Amino acid sequence: MNYHEVAKQLIPLIGGKENLISATHCATRLRLVLKEDEKADKAAIENLDGVKGAFATSGQFQIIFGTGIVNKVYEQFAAETGGAVSETQDHQEAVKKKMNPLARFAKTLSNIFVPIIPAIVASGLLMGLLGMMKTFKWVPDDHALIIFLDMFSSAAFIILPILIGYSAAKEFGGTPYLGAVIGGIMTHPLLLNPWGLANAKPDVVNFFGLNVDMIGYQGTVVPVLLAIYVMSKIERGLRKIVPSAIDLLVTPFVTVIATGLVTLLAIGPLGTLVGDGITTALNFIYNHGGAVAGLIFGGLYSSIVITGVQHSFHAIEANLLADVGVNYLLPIWSMANIAQAGAGLAVFFKTKNKKTKEIALPATISALLGITEPIIFGVNLKYRKPFIAAAVGGALGGAYVVFMNVVTNAYGLTGIPMLAIVAPLGTANIINYIVGIAIAMVGAFVATWIIGFKEQE
Repeated sequence: MNYHEVAKQLIPLIGGKENLISATHCATRLRLVLKEDEKADKAAIENLDGVKGAFATSGQFQIIFGTGIVNKVYEQFAAETGGAVSETQDHQEAVKKKMNPLARFAKTLSNIFVPIIPAIVASGLLMGLLGMMKTFKWVPDDHALIIFLDMFSSAAFIILPILIGYSAAKEFGGTPYLGAVIGGIMTHPLLLNPWGLANAKPDVVNFFGLNVDMIGYQGTVVPVLLAIYVMSKIERGLRKIVPSAIDLLVTPFVTVIATGLVTLLAIGPLGTLVGDGITTALNFIYNHGGAVAGLIFGGLYSSIVITGVQHSFHAIEANLLADVGVNYLLPIWSMANIAQAGAGLAVFFKTKNKKTKEIALPATISALLGITEPIIFGVNLKYRKPFIAAAVGGALGGAYVVFMNVVTNAYGLTGIPMLAIVAPLGTANIINYIVGIAIAMVGAFVATWIIGFKEQE
């Protein structure tokens, strides 16, 4: 493959250099922000050597090349376009400017929570290991290893406001370390830790006639998001009016004391109320909707993926883990992803188009590992009917995992890798998750085979 030639051919097909605002790449895709997406010749781009699919979503025009190829094409593309290629932060800002308010909100939450995923996954796996050690009595209950693993597994949730504080401040345009400080205030040892201490009563202090419950926000999500948003507004406002000579002294001092007071007096309790409301609503749907809820959510999830809004679900899932202790939404999302793999596999066997076969099989494997964009945009949505068939498989799998109460103890993984955060919650949980995978994949495969598709689409 001639990477330079592909990059050179790509430029006029996206509408020329003058239509390019910004460019970057991820592990598999070239991500472009274009002035007008309509000027890009999607069909011609997909016929380029090495291209596995192209689509416009969430403010970006994305071209799938695959791991190990995209970075080499990007190097040549950057050389050809020169100044149009941006740093990551500048590219993110360019993306946001093109989004509608809902998509921009989803992108913001995604940018906050995605960096935290490794910590949540690690904690989930550690909880699973701890549970197995206790269940199978590998060591005595008072063994030092049990004590240490208990500390290691709960740490990420206890300091979650600090992690979110740092990440959210970075996203909202504040100082990340001040965000971490606000998170630290919300988890201070003087505040009662409600995480695992639901029946404990907090102390009450009188602040100029106002009684304030000294309760902490360990493991919470919504309160710290609201607090850091306010903090960033205060800090950025101060930087506009405070002289640069005393900015380092005045701005952090006023920001922390103002945000800290507002958080403990108003934002924290309000955020807790909102977070509890979201959890209560979800629990009501889950407990009363049952398999029907799974049927609907599993069927619709892939359509949500097209909009990019699914990234905002991490915040909801984190809130569930804090309030309920398990995540019952992720297995539903996973069924939808697996179903896309099933539909893609059917396309692979059914199509006579060589290029489609070349894309469908690796994209199917990618979907089984939790990355669905290649199979959705490169195959199923391209032919339309396989995408609809995948919705059928996702609905069936979603209904099953909800009916069998399949849950996880973390978020961030779907497909086969999700077994790692399903396994800690018991053998029945694993078996039912695997059965759900089979239902979703076979259902989507059969539906695609029956419905069929037209190659010219």
